[in-house]
Amino acid sequence: MLNVLAITSPIFLLIALGYGAVQAGIMEKGGTRPLGAFVLTFALPALIFKSLAQRPVAEIANWGYLAAYGGGSLIAYFLLFGLARWQGKTLTAAAIHALGGSISNSAFIGYPLVTLALGPVAVVAMTLNMVIENVVMLPLALILAESGTNGGGKLRDVLYGTALRLIKNPLIAAICAGAAMSLGGLPLPGPLEKALALLAAAAAPVALFVIGGTLAGLPLRGMLGDAMQIASAKLFVHPAAVYACLQLVPPLAPELSKAIVIFAALPMAAIYPLLAQPYDRAEQGAAALAVATMASFVTISTLLALL
Repeated sequence: MLNVLAITSPIFLLIALGYGAVQAGIMEKGGTRPLGAFVLTFALPALIFKSLAQRPVAEIANWGYLAAYGGGSLIAYFLLFGLARWQGKTLTAAAIHALGGSISNSAFIGYPLVTLALGPVAVVAMTLNMVIENVVMLPLALILAESGTNGGGKLRDVLYGTALRLIKNPLIAAICAGAAMSLGGLPLPGPLEKALALLAAAAAPVALFVIGGTLAGLPLRGMLGDAMQIASAKLFVHPAAVYACLQLVPPLAPELSKAIVIFAALPMAAIYPLLAQPYDRAEQGAAALAVATMASFVTISTLLALL
């Protein structure tokens, strides 16, 4: 257990540092947003591009991993979606409710955690996860959410906006560019490789600090029921569904098999409240994020001890 705590404790200590910095007034809550933008726009794309460009294509195009993670994510989504509808939530509310139980914080928590636990395989797993989350799960949830609002025109706007967002997403661009470099067998020039390495090194610590700052001051009062339901689905149902789907695909490499379950067991993505905001579900999303992130210290430590 001490070995497990040696892995998880640094992660949550950096989250606590970000939380404390905002709570103490050392940094304004809004001050973490530029840091988050730096991670998503520069540091993580540099990490992904460098890693993929220096790996063989066969390691990147892992269809078994994509099928297991995608299948498990869809199962978790529709189970929570069905429960929300059964409880009387609108189609739009149910769509956003279920999203929180099926998209992981792959970048801000998953990458540094799995790197400490399993090593370089974390970058490959994170990249594959992002393909599913950005190409499958987010468009699905947004389309369902919009289909519950009035007017088909708005739904058409969402389809167009989703496609445009995918094209402009720096992470997706880094995945495509890195895969192209790998496919072409092109080496990275020395100065570029060093610059990318410096950017990549900043991704994990800055991302964890941002998560802590994001959690500071998030509301819980009056929304604990829904928040706990979403958090429970994310921390337990999602990894269980991914593990079940993992049994149906050709065997993955041992480290990758562990990584896929750990990533699925993470709390939801830090942008979940922002995605929920246009549908008046931002406070519920923030409460779920707070509950899941705090509880994940125990659940992830337990999972690592079992793997």
